[in-house]
Amino acid sequence: MNNNIDKLIIGNKAFNSRLMLGTGKYKTPIDANESIHASECEIVTVAIRRLPTNLKNDSSSFLNNLNWNKLWLLPNTAGCQTAEEAIRMAFLGHELACQLGQEENFFVKLEVISDPKYLLPDPIGTLKAAEFLVKKGFTVLPYINADPMLALHLEDLGCATVMPLASPIGSGQGLNNLANIQIIIENAQVPVIIDAGIGAPSEATAAMELGADGVLLNTAVAQAKTPSQMALAMNLAVKSGRLAYLAGKMETKHYATPSSPLEQISKLR
Repeated sequence: MNNNIDKLIIGNKAFNSRLMLGTGKYKTPIDANESIHASECEIVTVAIRRLPTNLKNDSSSFLNNLNWNKLWLLPNTAGCQTAEEAIRMAFLGHELACQLGQEENFFVKLEVISDPKYLLPDPIGTLKAAEFLVKKGFTVLPYINADPMLALHLEDLGCATVMPLASPIGSGQGLNNLANIQIIIENAQVPVIIDAGIGAPSEATAAMELGADGVLLNTAVAQAKTPSQMALAMNLAVKSGRLAYLAGKMETKHYATPSSPLEQISKLR
């Protein structure tokens, strides 16, 4: 596969890697740094609420140790319960990206979550915030339930991607919403990034084999016994799934067929 051809296009940016990595829940900053390196990801998402208002004055932030010439910051509005909160966080996220030297970075992973138990995204709040932020020039990547109609509405508003959850965030339950995710992928004209719930590399591969354009992970890597090894496994899994999708899976049959055609066998006798 030629990465110069098969790039992930989000807004006006092109990326070689289709794996995005979160930065929460790691036991140490070293684990986070090593995992980001092993994953070969180019997009790193960070909760805006967890960042200091001035990164340059905070020497303890591991973000200052990352190479932002090779990485792209994806600020996320995690923890916001209303559209208004998410909008404020998005603007703050752009300011933080500027501090890292990415003045042209208006990316935002939009999360509006008012449900404290299951942490399911609020579709109404997400639509409201997305419409406002798109009009303000943000590249909006909305985190949503696996709702095909909601995905279409967000695409119509001008969102750069849609990011349906595979299963509840941090659960590691895998692709529980498989049927709806397939519909979203079939209908979408923007990249579909599977976000939340993937716990194993095999699940990341399965998502990519379906035709998803990328996968965003955090807990599966951060909470692994050896995060950097899991990050490498996820890296390979996403690449494998993408290659399989592009190669085209063989047709599934309901009966056995010989792998050595009979006419070839007869020639050998």
